[in-house]
Amino acid sequence: MIPSDRSGTGVLLIGCGPTAHSALDSLAERFPVLGVVRDLDRGDTDGDPVRRRAAELGISVTADTSITGIERLITRARPTCVVVSSYNRILPPRVLAGRRFVNVHYAPLPRYRGRATVSWAMINAEPGTAISIHVLTPDLDGGNILFQQGVPFESEDTITKIYNRLNTLQRLHLGDAVARHLAGDDGRPQDGSQATYTCSRLPQDGEIVWSQPTRRIHDLIRALAAPYPGGLTFLGGLPIRVWRADLVPNPPRYEGRVPGRVVNVARQHGWVDVLTGDGVLRVHEVEVAGDGPRPAAEVITSVRCTLGLHAFDLLDRIRALEAAVAELSRVGGRALSTQAV
Repeated sequence: MIPSDRSGTGVLLIGCGPTAHSALDSLAERFPVLGVVRDLDRGDTDGDPVRRRAAELGISVTADTSITGIERLITRARPTCVVVSSYNRILPPRVLAGRRFVNVHYAPLPRYRGRATVSWAMINAEPGTAISIHVLTPDLDGGNILFQQGVPFESEDTITKIYNRLNTLQRLHLGDAVARHLAGDDGRPQDGSQATYTCSRLPQDGEIVWSQPTRRIHDLIRALAAPYPGGLTFLGGLPIRVWRADLVPNPPRYEGRVPGRVVNVARQHGWVDVLTGDGVLRVHEVEVAGDGPRPAAEVITSVRCTLGLHAFDLLDRIRALEAAVAELSRVGGRALSTQAV
């Protein structure tokens, strides 16, 4: 452990996501924190734990997360080091010039450079992910590694549980890693030939394809648990969110298989069983129209239901829309005739 030095080196934290709280705690134990950059409304101090913690520590929070705004803040505060923990833009070389930057990336660099890395790792059935604290360079997530530790996935983990473990590791190790770097540790280079990349994820990317294998669907749902938007499917053409599901041990074998078809509704327990491409998935909690999670059996009530978006559902909605338009035209035409008389 490097001795704490709160009187010398000042750091600036850029933290726009859920990782910023543990980053702030870790840095504040080791350094004077000159400010926090965080993209929330200025009036949201009471609701945001990062702003609340910053206020307790007497640290100012800046809501301007633009490149220009950060550049101005760095010029004014003159930190020895800028630490980034969750920021969705790439800082240009002109901003990085003249001082040290350290980034926290939740992935086993050099693999999984980019965005939504923990979700992608879980969706891709990786055995786990990692925290990588590295020197920030103009190359996307390409700087030398200062600290790295793996976090395995357990079978029932959700993304929320994994983020909690990663945030705990950040809380324990970020301050030390920054201190070592400022004391002369340049870290170990990444092997760029092993680099892989991820793209951003959009809400529509979470649609469940029920013909896929059971485990893949299960991985998708747990990778999109709250605070993410949940797995997306449809019931009678209406979107519903799947928040929690389980694998069914030793499920019955279906030779007449319709992926997405509900085959069991357990009203007493609240779950429903749904056919997948190769087995059965037990769905426990769903949400309709933003009304909050509910037991699946309260929403999906019949074994005649088939989840997913289907041509017949779309045709029914088109016919209903055409009938509504025809009725509006009829009423409008009658009103015009009355006015003409």
